[in-house]
Amino acid sequence: MWITDTCYRDVVEIWELSPDGITRHRTVPYTPSFYLHLEDPAVHWELLEALESDYGAEECTFRTVHGDCEGYYVPAGREVAMAIERQTGFHADLYNVDLRPDHRYLAGEGRVPCCNEEAESRFSPELSSFPFRTIEVHIRGIPFSKDPVRSIDVVHERHEQLRGEETAVLADLAALIAAIDPHVVLFPHSDLWLPRILSAAGERGIVLPFSRSGRYRKLAEKSYWSYGRTEYRAGSLIPDGRILIDTTQSFHYRESGLAGIILGARLTGLAPNLTARFTSGTLISAYEVYEALRMGIAVPFRKSDPEAVRRFCDLKAADRGGMMFQPVPGLYDEVSEIDFTSLYPSIIVLYNLSPETLDNHGRKGFLPLVLEPLLTLRKETKARKVSDPSYAGIDSILKWMLVTCFGYTGYKNAKFGQIEVHEKITGHARDILLTAKECAEEMGFDVLHGIVDCLWVRGGPAAALKARIEEKTGLTTTLDFYDWIVFLPMPGGFGAYNRYYGRLSTGEIKVRGIMARRGDTPPYIRTMQESILSVMSKAGSRAELEGLEKRARRIYREAESGLPDAPPSSMAIRRQVSRLTYSHRCPEASAVAACRAAGIGVEPGMEIGYVVTDARTWSVELDWVARRFDLGYYRRLLWKAWEEIAFAFGQARE
Repeated sequence: MWITDTCYRDVVEIWELSPDGITRHRTVPYTPSFYLHLEDPAVHWELLEALESDYGAEECTFRTVHGDCEGYYVPAGREVAMAIERQTGFHADLYNVDLRPDHRYLAGEGRVPCCNEEAESRFSPELSSFPFRTIEVHIRGIPFSKDPVRSIDVVHERHEQLRGEETAVLADLAALIAAIDPHVVLFPHSDLWLPRILSAAGERGIVLPFSRSGRYRKLAEKSYWSYGRTEYRAGSLIPDGRILIDTTQSFHYRESGLAGIILGARLTGLAPNLTARFTSGTLISAYEVYEALRMGIAVPFRKSDPEAVRRFCDLKAADRGGMMFQPVPGLYDEVSEIDFTSLYPSIIVLYNLSPETLDNHGRKGFLPLVLEPLLTLRKETKARKVSDPSYAGIDSILKWMLVTCFGYTGYKNAKFGQIEVHEKITGHARDILLTAKECAEEMGFDVLHGIVDCLWVRGGPAAALKARIEEKTGLTTTLDFYDWIVFLPMPGGFGAYNRYYGRLSTGEIKVRGIMARRGDTPPYIRTMQESILSVMSKAGSRAELEGLEKRARRIYREAESGLPDAPPSSMAIRRQVSRLTYSHRCPEASAVAACRAAGIGVEPGMEIGYVVTDARTWSVELDWVARRFDLGYYRRLLWKAWEEIAFAFGQARE
């Protein structure tokens, strides 16, 4: 039986898919509970007596990552726990308070969604064929527009085109979903479309059976701060019993596909509907919580180990971030890139770094214990995807979960984080990159560039260097060969750390930081740069690259001459707005104003698409209604994209 969905409404509700393809719904009685520890219980004797008489609280010993703890088991919910906090002046230590009851129930039962536990391992890269009927729903139109829905495409075993008046189209959609009875619905912009079409259908007495029970859970919209920028999560309606994925909004679906969502659900214990919508940080946190519960470790509600006051010189020495070596801008032949696989989580495992092991190295810490299986799986999927692209999806979700596990060690509210662990990880990482550099120089290699977990060198044999670095550091690396690579300059002439592109020995072009890679590059300009890079991928050497300059320049000139006739939609710039009020003129401020004028609600972190119509005043039109664009502004952007490419040809001629 595959669990496809779970939720909690006074009871745990579970939807399971049987071997014959039938989805069954069952409920499990479940009472939330939490643990309470008080430094001096005698001071709070009245509170404890009330908890015992009203809720049946009992004395007990429970386990934390730091060891056994004497306290009380309280069979009650979050409201009671927060009342205890207030009454004790926030001097109570509480555990297992803010956990999802369905998530906690599955952990207690040793079950996870999307996995036949009797026949499959959660940590296996071999995902059996998904027993899912999947459909894709595409609505033609603009979600923000008030125009009636008259065109819907549904793709399953065949392509169904639903056309006509809105009532007929929605009735046909309802009948088609009921007839196919899909387990998975892939629906671009579903978070925007679903509330609208459900409302329109309801007004006409039509029931759209996206939900098996007719009920939907609401996931509220949310703006939040993450890694130095404001992010936004759109509100969602989550149907009961079916997997509904907004293929446009879901980062993990875009990066990993359905296979990545399935693996993420297996690892975290979260229903795939949530796995598709949550961030990588939330997924790694859910995975750690699931593993803690599975091992009988209580999860703290609010951490009580804030960062201690330290001398400035000690803080400066400890908190220095990652190591980087600045490259000299230029074009380089026959370069090798040595990349540490999941460096930061590998350091956590190798050096046994966890809050409870900083001063006690006699036992394996919680973080190394739970991250080790993920690391092993990541190494396997990364190796397999080289020859089998079908593993790329599950490798991607593992990569993002492991990347964010490092950040969470320094996050003040992380359940199992501590800033000193965060600092020790970066400290070891700096030493490791320096060790790799020294190994390279001792073996006669030229070190061209280095950034945190990657080193670019020239010389040979690179395989011997790879082996030497792994021997010295105890960490796994991968090796890529470039026929040529370009490190671009910054405006001041110094080498940029994260702007480069090059041709791998496989013939693939790898790009970082240039306009073809950036998310805010207009499609017209991205297409031009990608076309030139495709031509450059045919060059296996500096000499061959020089011979392609005329073809590349012709692509640029054709794009420049065709710019006045390009559709305005191809000039769309998509950026996240960090705030709703601005003290100076900028295109984002104009885009926010344009959204408000169109009746579209805007929140910090939301991505807005706009077309610049006048760069002097930063006037814009929203991308879906734009009728014109500032030709001079986009011509300058096109030139900037060409300059990134022209640099390589200038170097090839030297």
